[in-house]
Amino acid sequence: MDTPHVVVVMGVAGTGKTTIGPLLAERLGVPYAEGDDFHPEANIAKMSAGTPLTDDDRWPWLDAIGLWAHGRAGLGGVVSSSALKRSYRDRLRSAAPGLVFVHLTGSRELIEDRMSHRQGHFMPTALLDSQFATLQPLGADEAGVDVDVTGSPEEITDRAMDALRALDTAGGGTPASRSHPS
Repeated sequence: MDTPHVVVVMGVAGTGKTTIGPLLAERLGVPYAEGDDFHPEANIAKMSAGTPLTDDDRWPWLDAIGLWAHGRAGLGGVVSSSALKRSYRDRLRSAAPGLVFVHLTGSRELIEDRMSHRQGHFMPTALLDSQFATLQPLGADEAGVDVDVTGSPEEITDRAMDALRALDTAGGGTPASRSHPS
């Protein structure tokens, strides 16, 4: 990408945001921020107990991510955030206009399998259904791309980079540039 965008790597739990985000930041030559680090302890405790977050739980978290993204405006950066609902992405964009979203997508079966092999993460697989139920895919008017998570982290990052280049060339998120299958 020619322009130093702030990229939000989004998707349901287990899609690989924490793996792909740093790889993408490295390729783009910009800093990476782990979205989970912005959660208040109360959110982590709630999710660890298997209780889905409410919108009221998420607003301070999204505001903290938005503040980080705002600070990176014009400089570029990559941050992870589930950003499952349009209203969450709107909240992030209100703090940091010009965000570009990379929506990591995959089958429920693949994602559940990956989550079941994770170690030391607070998000239990029991919350995966609530994540999919909450998910509102990117709208045609939202700057972003969909990237399938099948394959190795390097393959997924390659697809994300290709999709971001195509998006940059297309001028910011036309429906034709939105989807980027494997």
